[in-house]
Amino acid sequence: MNKKITIAIDGFSSTGKSTLAKQLANNLGYVYVDTGAMYRAIALFAMQNGYIGTGNFDKESLITSLPAIRLQFKYNPQLGFAEMYLNDVNIEKEIRTIEVSSFVSKVAEISEVRSKLVEQQKEMGKDKGIVMDGRDIGTVVFPEAELKIFMTASSTTRAQRRYDELLQKGDIVTYEEVLKNVEERDYIDTHRDNSPLVLAEDAIEIDNSYITREEQFEIVLGLVNEVIKTD
Repeated sequence: MNKKITIAIDGFSSTGKSTLAKQLANNLGYVYVDTGAMYRAIALFAMQNGYIGTGNFDKESLITSLPAIRLQFKYNPQLGFAEMYLNDVNIEKEIRTIEVSSFVSKVAEISEVRSKLVEQQKEMGKDKGIVMDGRDIGTVVFPEAELKIFMTASSTTRAQRRYDELLQKGDIVTYEEVLKNVEERDYIDTHRDNSPLVLAEDAIEIDNSYITREEQFEIVLGLVNEVIKTD
């Protein structure tokens, strides 16, 4: 039996981190954790309680309310992956909107939010056999991960993917609106003081601007098998 490892997948928004992580977890029989969903859940909570909106961000009230926020992943056998629950309410659909996307990076900048979620994420991965994706998995959450992947693609490519995805879900958005959101999130993610998005020294960078999801999966699965054999 192969020894279980920790796989950390970091990268920019809309690079398909979650898709790749789900593919790997299903193939390997590992646990998959979408940390982006956790930050999105906090952003949705802030929106629902009036802590954040256009031109409004009451950070202190959000920080004070953090103990009242309970996040859970519950596996949905029909979908084949775990959905995000906020205080026992399924919010998987609500957290994928462009509105939540426009606020999530600002919420993720807050040190108290990151500390709360990083603590939970570390606990989830203590037994290994996990694939986790986000912005700081290989640098902060699991700096000792046996395999670290860093995903990137041009902002225009990522915006087009995200735009197509939102249209398929029935959302009414423009490509320009999505591109602006992608670029704003990139700036915030890479410039925040607490756990900015950076390429870990021992991470393998993959630019998927011009490769298919299937090609990407085969490349990364090959890397996983190399690590498992030599670990």
